[in-house]
Amino acid sequence: MWRKSSRSGGNGECVEVAGFADAVGVRDSKDRQGPELNFDPPTWTRFVIATRAGRFGTKA
Repeated sequence: MWRKSSRSGGNGECVEVAGFADAVGVRDSKDRQGPELNFDPPTWTRFVIATRAGRFGTKA
């Protein structure tokens, strides 16, 4: 099941995430029929940990 990020604001820049048996999917919530990125669970976990730690800059 796809779900929208709890951090999504009202500015239209949202992503949806879905957990599958062997992957985590990410897509643009405005283009649900468009491309989808899929990550293996360990890679997704590392991404989430790095994001929470502030390793990625924010948009100015």
